[in-house]
Amino acid sequence: MNSLADEIRGYIVTEFLDGEDTADLTADFDLIDNGVVDSLGVVRVVAHLSRTYAIPADDIPLTPDSFRSIGAISAFVENATKAAA
Repeated sequence: MNSLADEIRGYIVTEFLDGEDTADLTADFDLIDNGVVDSLGVVRVVAHLSRTYAIPADDIPLTPDSFRSIGAISAFVENATKAAA
């Protein structure tokens, strides 16, 4: 994983897994289907992305596919920050 994905992974571990790191949490691990992030969790992730990466919350698509994995979240953040630059 790259540093962005590592930061997002760290956030997921801290906020949703009580700090218990797991080798299963790869970039492609399905956070929704595996019960790590639910609908309220998506809202928490949106708030984190908005605060951490200065992405307006209104610009963050609230679709499950956008938050399905660390890789998907990272790709969204990369695209959003490049578009803003």
